[in-house]
Amino acid sequence: MTDRRFKKRTIFLIAYLIFALLPIYWMVNMSFKTNQEILSSFSLLPQAFTWDNYKTIFTDESWYSGYINSLIYVAINTTISLTVALPAAYAFSRYSFLGDKHVFFWLLTNRMTPPAVFLLPFFQLYTTVGLMDTHLAVALAHLLFNVPLAVWILEGFMSGIPREIDETAYIDGYSFPRFFITIFLPLIKAGVGVAAFFCFMFSWVELLLARTLTSVNAKPIVATMTRTVSASGMDWATLAAAGVLTIVPGAIVIWFVRHYIAKGFAMGRV
Repeated sequence: MTDRRFKKRTIFLIAYLIFALLPIYWMVNMSFKTNQEILSSFSLLPQAFTWDNYKTIFTDESWYSGYINSLIYVAINTTISLTVALPAAYAFSRYSFLGDKHVFFWLLTNRMTPPAVFLLPFFQLYTTVGLMDTHLAVALAHLLFNVPLAVWILEGFMSGIPREIDETAYIDGYSFPRFFITIFLPLIKAGVGVAAFFCFMFSWVELLLARTLTSVNAKPIVATMTRTVSASGMDWATLAAAGVLTIVPGAIVIWFVRHYIAKGFAMGRV
């Protein structure tokens, strides 16, 4: 019976991996083909292998600038999100105050709200203050969604740290900033890694706000990929190459925080 269950689980896992990885493989396969080959034939491997699609992305400013813009506002957003979420999560995990549960729930409701709801207010506000088409505009807009998520994740990790550690540090003469940075923060580095990962991924793949709040100077790669239609039709090959390169930053981040994410699952916060 045990062997049968093991075989069933193995078969299910293999089937799931094939189902999950097939689109990625097909995108990689398309990225090494020409548009003519993509539209005229069906093949598991490129018949005329070419690097031209990747050369186009790395040499055309309209393409590679999209990656640079995305990395800039994602880095800004992740940094600000963690900076704001860390003290907020500490307050929720260590103190009880009037309406704390309601405030915590209100934060999560912001995360549940579709970005389209805030599109018009952001557009009008940023147009008024002159933030349209800037990296800061997208980074600040994404804070509305990333800060609540980061607070929720970090609060779970912080609640798992005994309060006696705080009290012992204060008795030893530690100031709060020194205690938080040198003692408390290393204890929740797994939570910081998980929160940073989810903040990064949301900002990296979010399209609606990023596309609407930018036009030229700060246009991200997700917006650039939606504008590949030309007079000759859709540039499928270049779009596939751009998709492959878009996966790379996320894969790198996952590699570095994979152990932290596993710990987050174990603690029930991911």
